[in-house]
Amino acid sequence: MAGVRRTIIGSNQPDPSKHYIFMSNHVSNLDPPLLIPLLPHRVTIMVKKELFRLPVLGRAMRMADCVPIDRHNREAAIASVREAEAVVRRGNHMVVYPEGTRSRDGRLLPFKKGPFYMAMETGVPIVPITLVGTETLLPKGKFFVKPGEVTVVFHPPVDPTQYSDRDELVQTVRDTIASALPPERRG
Repeated sequence: MAGVRRTIIGSNQPDPSKHYIFMSNHVSNLDPPLLIPLLPHRVTIMVKKELFRLPVLGRAMRMADCVPIDRHNREAAIASVREAEAVVRRGNHMVVYPEGTRSRDGRLLPFKKGPFYMAMETGVPIVPITLVGTETLLPKGKFFVKPGEVTVVFHPPVDPTQYSDRDELVQTVRDTIASALPPERRG
């Protein structure tokens, strides 16, 4: 795709017979089209609600059970997490970018807690994923993809039922994603 080459590490980590919540760092609009085809079975995604206003894309996202999230309204965001829980309970994989937005400089941003609440409520394992390189191929605010190399690292699943403290789960997943980033991008 546009001269983008992928190196995939650990793609055997998720068991294709199970369903997961995939959580990845987010630095580029290139992230979803590179990541989603690598995931097993039916995948849906939590998406900022503004994208649902786009005529063709919005309709396609509704058909795919994508969950709109209002990042500026706490109550609406909580309702979106509940909707995402229902989608996950139906056996769909869910992709979540727990930073809540794309990083401008590639550094890992603080994580939102809602997706981790969803994981703890549903008991669905989290597969942390690290994307490296998309931030230079299609940086936030740019519209043209540059050719280059992207690395996708699948980490071992994290079982949320093993955590009684949500903050500890957040930190574990964040540290795991950060572990495959260059040191200056770990946030």
